[in-house]
Amino acid sequence: MTAAGPAQPAAPFGLFAEARELLPSIVAVRRTLHRTPELGLHLPRTQHTVLKALKGLGLRICTGERLSSVTAVLEGDRPGPTVLLRADMDALPQQEDTGLAFASEVPGHMHACGHDLHTAMLLGAARLLSARREGLAGRVVFMFQPAEEAGGGAQHMIDEGLLDTSDGSGVAAAFALHVTTRFDSGTIHLRPGPMFAAADLLHLTVRGRSGHASAPHLALDPVPVACEIVQALQTMVTRSVNVFDPAVLTIASIHAGTTTNIIPETAEIQGTFRTLTEPTRRMVREGIARVAHHVAAAHGATVDIELTDSYPPVVNDAFVASAVRDTAAELLGTDRVQHLPEPFMGAEDFSYVLRRVPGAMAFLGARPATTTPEETPDCHSNRVVFDEHTMAVGAALHAAVALRCLAAPPPNGPPVP
Repeated sequence: MTAAGPAQPAAPFGLFAEARELLPSIVAVRRTLHRTPELGLHLPRTQHTVLKALKGLGLRICTGERLSSVTAVLEGDRPGPTVLLRADMDALPQQEDTGLAFASEVPGHMHACGHDLHTAMLLGAARLLSARREGLAGRVVFMFQPAEEAGGGAQHMIDEGLLDTSDGSGVAAAFALHVTTRFDSGTIHLRPGPMFAAADLLHLTVRGRSGHASAPHLALDPVPVACEIVQALQTMVTRSVNVFDPAVLTIASIHAGTTTNIIPETAEIQGTFRTLTEPTRRMVREGIARVAHHVAAAHGATVDIELTDSYPPVVNDAFVASAVRDTAAELLGTDRVQHLPEPFMGAEDFSYVLRRVPGAMAFLGARPATTTPEETPDCHSNRVVFDEHTMAVGAALHAAVALRCLAAPPPNGPPVP
């Protein structure tokens, strides 16, 4: 075994062919999930669909106490390490406008981030691996998680014992996939190190003094103060943050006032700031507070500052990322596996798992063959459409990575929390 990857991995021979045979059933589950999207921590219909699909596979199944999670454990017939595979299950609060025959039947809810594909692919992987129970050394934990979009479902599952193992050895490796229409269908894209950013929330309330719009000198208008704070925050990021350790600060909501002739008492500013490392994360937090306070003070106003920690960055373990890359190349061919040149500045709560377990997350291309990158809606669009054929790749890769990591787990064990 070397740092570059496992020395004698379990060969993925036959997995892709079997996954393609399973594809019609995987597609059927995905479409059931797509028609009935649910939000947040409580997904009873989704949980029922998952439990029904797992029935008969001989897995040890637990459901969440405070959320509609499903944890299914496949025990091999010999002792060995534990590998975790994860899928998120929740949808987004938006109206679908795809025109698909199996479009959402729930007004204002849509699977616009591909979590229905993630869940269906992992169910396919559970079938592939269950058929290989004989000769399997160790166990595979299938993690079906609510509330990735908001609510930190992964942390809730960890709090309920997701990473606890019967022998006390802990989870040796973890893996997850995320579909995207940014890449050709069936291609794999990943990198060691930072993969997704931390995404934290800001809510600033600028407090002035209300008055008549005809006499601003008798009031203290918070609106121009809020505008100056927004501009100053953008300058703070561009002039204070190292471009090789980036931060993205976006003000997505500014609200003040009720009508045209009243200077309001307050103006509210809301947005996110995204970073890849803890030092930059702390520096941006401190910078937001400093800039907002001093700009407001310069105009005689005050500002209330609320900065809320959200998901930490997703950091891929180098060993596991290498194992995923090599496994995907064996499964699909080297031309279908690409190094991701830079992190994605979105956020993902698989980060909570990777803070405790060496693991990796990869992108799975799912762009329909009939569209070009420029015209294809991406995740979180109300018009996004994914190529369902890519789910055979996802199911097979989940299974193949699990077999490889069981045969040759990461050498250094779980990181210190």
